[in-house]
Amino acid sequence: MQSLVRYTMFETSVGVCGIAWTDSGICRFQLPEVAVETSRARLIGERLRPGRVAEASEPPPDVYGTMMMVRAAMSGEKTDLSSVPVDLDGVPDFNRRIYDLLRQVGWGETVTYGELAARAGDKQAAQAVGQAMGSNPVPVIIPCHRVLAANRKPGGFSAPGGLTTKQRLLELEGVGMASKTPLLPGLFD
Repeated sequence: MQSLVRYTMFETSVGVCGIAWTDSGICRFQLPEVAVETSRARLIGERLRPGRVAEASEPPPDVYGTMMMVRAAMSGEKTDLSSVPVDLDGVPDFNRRIYDLLRQVGWGETVTYGELAARAGDKQAAQAVGQAMGSNPVPVIIPCHRVLAANRKPGGFSAPGGLTTKQRLLELEGVGMASKTPLLPGLFD
């Protein structure tokens, strides 16, 4: 049996983002790509859990509220997304545990992969934490951009634009990063 995932694309100050939800919460979030169609395809295609069918829809009030909070965050306004319900059905238990811990890292704060692993009870799991960040289905809402390498350098970032996007998201939160290079045409200008 297939389950329905609803989604919509919405404008932010950094470009068009995508959000998908189920009755249980937000299940996917997509940062802007160069083309909206590419963002939409990534949102509902390659990382949508098997057995789910996506349908464009008007967001219900709770999802609309999340979209407004994301818009505020993308404009540099201090925002707390930690209480937004997320649907992590099909996500491995280790990743869920890491995501729950990461949601406690607030606006403008950072943590290293190793620190997050230690908080989860396994100081040796920093690489596994990095893998969990790379498969985060709801970036920004689960703020994987706040996780840094051991030397407090950006580390990796699997979202469109890679490390430049991560640096821009951190800069929006007041965390100083060196890059001023635009990510995509019109994005983070």
